[in-house]
Amino acid sequence: MAATESLRQVAQARAPLSVWFGIVLLFALFGVIVLAIIGPAQRGSDYEEARAKKRVENLKTLREEADKALTTYGWIDKTKGLAHIPIERAMELTVAGLAKQKPAPAGPIAAPETQAPAGSAPASPAPAGSSQPGGASPAASPAAQAPASPPPAGQSSPSPASPSPTKSP
Repeated sequence: MAATESLRQVAQARAPLSVWFGIVLLFALFGVIVLAIIGPAQRGSDYEEARAKKRVENLKTLREEADKALTTYGWIDKTKGLAHIPIERAMELTVAGLAKQKPAPAGPIAAPETQAPAGSAPASPAPAGSSQPGGASPAASPAAQAPASPPPAGQSSPSPASPSPTKSP
């Protein structure tokens, strides 16, 4: 009886080792099968070469079409009377037209007016001799500012207490 119990203990102790060995062997067999199927297959270099040739042909035809459009006369829309001319001729006509024109004087350059958002601090601190407590100047308060110009006819200026949207024509 002691011999049968010791055989069971040995069999139970070796069972996990044989299971691990079987799993590793199964993975190795799977890897060999995958390599046997994929290994001899071509890598598709012909496919990439064919795609490259197709791209070169497309680029060549695109450049030929662009060159033809830039160097020849042709109709864009015959019913509307729109035609295209060679770019060299278009540049010659543009230069000739600009040479005939008298240069116009430049208009005045006006800087855009910037307004500080309501409730923000003044851009520079008040002078030390300021008579206002807290250093606030009357120009910094939006309520203290008078409108620079009268509102256009038909529009009333909104009061600070009840802002109302104005309608534009």
